[in-house]
Order: sequence, then C-alpha cells, then structure tokens
Amino acid sequence: MSNMNDAMGLCVRYGKRGSQYETEFEPATGTLWGYFNPKDGAPCYSLGLLNDILEHDRQLVANRCHVEVEGMAFPVHNYVTASRIPGVFNVGGDLALFVMLIKARDRSALANYAKLCIDNIYPRTQAFFSPTLTKITLVQGDALGGGFECALAADVVVAEESSQMGMPEILFNLFPGMGACSLLARRIGIRAAEELIFSGKVLPATEMHKLVILFNLFPGMGACSLLARRIGIRAAEELIFSGKVLPATEMHKLGIVDVLATDGQGETAVRNWIAKNAKRRNGMQAVFRARQFIHPVTREELDGIVELWVDAALRLGERDLRMMNRLVRAQTRRMGSTHGAPLEIAAPLQDALVAAG
Repeated sequence: MSNMNDAMGLCVRYGKRGSQYETEFEPATGTLWGYFNPKDGAPCYSLGLLNDILEHDRQLVANRCHVEVEGMAFPVHNYVTASRIPGVFNVGGDLALFVMLIKARDRSALANYAKLCIDNIYPRTQAFFSPTLTKITLVQGDALGGGFECALAADVVVAEESSQMGMPEILFNLFPGMGACSLLARRIGIRAAEELIFSGKVLPATEMHKLVILFNLFPGMGACSLLARRIGIRAAEELIFSGKVLPATEMHKLGIVDVLATDGQGETAVRNWIAKNAKRRNGMQAVFRARQFIHPVTREELDGIVELWVDAALRLGERDLRMMNRLVRAQTRRMGSTHGAPLEIAAPLQDALVAAG
C-alpha cells in the first residue's frame, strides 16, 4: 500500500459497477476523478446520471471526504470532475424531458427534477462540507447550461482551448435556474481580489490606486463583496441574456476559466496545477472557503431560484418548445458522433441568435 501512495499518476477504479458516473482515485495526490459517462441518449443531466452522481457524492460526504481503496481509507484533497465523452463535458438539462413535462403541465415532476439538480450542485458549492477539499473542473469540450453550472461550482476551472461554454437557455425563453445566476456573479466578481491575494505581491501605492480605479475596489477582502454585487452581477446577467456560447479562451479572459490547456493535455494540466500548488494548499483552501463568508451560497437561495425556474418553464409557449426540440436534436447528433467537432451543438445556438436579431 505504501507503494500505491508513492506512485504518481496511478489511478484506482472504485465505486458502483455500471454507474453513469465513473470514479477513480489517485492515492499519491489524494485526487478523486469523477467522469460523466452517460450510457445512452444525449450527454446531458438525465435522471440516471443525476442519481448516480448523487449516490456517489452522498457516500463521500458520509465518509467525511475519504474513499476506500483496497480496504484502506484515504482522505480526498482534490475532487476533479470531467467527462468520458469526446468533445463534450455536459450539455446541461434533459431538454427532451422538459418538453414532455411542460406539455403535460406536470409541475410536480418538473420541480422534482430541479430539486435533484440542486441536491447535486449544493454540496459542491460547500466543498462537500470539508475544509480541506479543493474542487476542480476539467472541461474538454462543450459545457452548456447545467454543464456550465457544474464548472462554475468548482474552485478551479481547467479548460482545453477548443472547449466552449455558455448558457443557451434564453434562446428558448428560459434562464439557467440550477445555480448559474448565483455562481457566475460571484465568480466574476471575486476573481480580481483573489489574484492579488494569491500573488503575495506587495504593490506600491500607485499600483494600488490603479486597481481601485479599474476594479472599483478598496484594499481588503471587502473588495470582493463590493465588486461581485455591483460589477459581477451585471457581467453575469449580460452573459446570461446574450445566450452566447463562448470559447474557453474568451472565458479565460473573463476570469471564469482559471487554467487554459492545450487540446488533449487537460488531465496533465490538472496534475500540473495540483503539483504546483501543493506547498500552499492549506492557504489556498482557506481562501476558497472564505468565499462562503464573503458571498455564501445557501440552499434557500438555490431552492428559491429553482421555484422561479419551474414557474417560468411552465409559461413557455409552442415557439419556445420548438426551439428546445431543435436543441434536443442537436444534442442527439452530437452524441452519435464519437469524434465530432464541438461546434455541432453550438452551431444551432448561434444560428438561433442570428435569427433572433
């Protein structure tokens, strides 16, 4: 077992057989790798995938963020979420299910699906209730809607250059209701202050003055709250209202993607980030946890927004549902292509934007 601890890059499979959420553990770095691997249909958050993720994550929380490998319990220091589907991270909600439930006017089933999404996302926002766990998302392809929300729930987002991210819900007259409104505003707003904290730099007054002018900040962690509430929320709403699917390079400029990786080198980039930050892991995790004091994400907030989403979904008209069906077909085509380009899903979204004027 000591050899297992020392073997860098060694990953051991564990978890339920046949699960749509495959899990591996890397003992040398205490890294848990979770991979979306839907068995059929679109690469979205189906009920089966959501239940498999929740089953794993609840067990992780019950074990106080330890995993059992070959009869021994290991602490999890890093939790990486990724995908087994080439060119796709996750395209979000199960649109085919949405259309069916909306047409049937089945509010209860729609609300139950939304609650299941929040059951999944909320523990992620809380680092699975561990003060020493870092959440990392590895995006290698399309991360749309709920897939993008999952990425936003991480402490660190690593994305390969050809990846695309966005929230297309506005194209069918809806909004992302399972966490994006809360998480995106906080992420954009808090980034500038954390860059200064993590750098450890002592800047002259002239440079500090520039930061205050450019970012509307004042020295200290209180700056994060100010920026997120005033600038961060506006920037988040602009992105949501646009419905745009942006390349990872643009998301990196916005401060949403932390690490930009060459295509095919995403897992290496994650391991490099973990190794590079190993010596300051304690301090970094404390800063990540400080986010919950600066801008706490509460279950009540997420549940309240979900109620708004369910009500809004039931107000959709035939034109909106036709657009949703169009995106369902795009998702299905994407799943049928093993090595298709990520643009295959994004293209109909962009066409719809043009048509909308």
